[in-house]
Amino acid sequence: MTEPNRSPTEIKGEVRAYWNDRAETYDDDSQHALKNEAQHDAWLSVLHTWTGDAPQRILDVGCGTGVISSLLADLGHDVSGVDYSTEMLDRAREKAREKGHSIDFDVGDAEALDDLDDAYDTVTARHLIWTLPDPAAAIGEWRRVVRPGGRIVLIEGHWDFSGPFAGYERVHDDLPLYDGRSPEELSEFLRAEGLENVSHEPLMAEVLWGETPEYEQYVIAGDVP
Repeated sequence: MTEPNRSPTEIKGEVRAYWNDRAETYDDDSQHALKNEAQHDAWLSVLHTWTGDAPQRILDVGCGTGVISSLLADLGHDVSGVDYSTEMLDRAREKAREKGHSIDFDVGDAEALDDLDDAYDTVTARHLIWTLPDPAAAIGEWRRVVRPGGRIVLIEGHWDFSGPFAGYERVHDDLPLYDGRSPEELSEFLRAEGLENVSHEPLMAEVLWGETPEYEQYVIAGDVP
């Protein structure tokens, strides 16, 4: 049951606690981490198509354990990652050291970034926007830190489960995009928040997730004017 009159800081604190608890086992799931070379190469192809040729300055928001950050670094991009979960970031730093990647990982709020205006060519985020109390504010921030003509690239889904999953019972009603959205709905949302040339593509290939997805997965992107 949702508790009334909770501040965004309190809501985010619960979300952070949930993902801190998940950090140790997060990469055990093939839908989260990469388990083989075919999966790795399939994601490289997706990211290259949607982010463009390297090198670019890319901020991976809600980077978690650094899966997408590492792939972007493999492509030759200059990558920074930010996440609200300190435990997730510890895992991301450890994995980056193991791979020899030079990626700056910092604690940060996706709705209130510390970065300067126009600091990046691209912002990426995977399965993040549904966890945010104010997704419109987040898009505004991502637009702010991306230079004009840059892109925002999101990997998203639409699951619409019958009820909140374990760990989100107390906060799901506080998250406007909980359960994700269809690509058509999210396209409308991104256009309303000022992105241009919004387009999307399904990501339903088994090789990307290690199994056939149980719900709609896709990549969606828009240009920053």
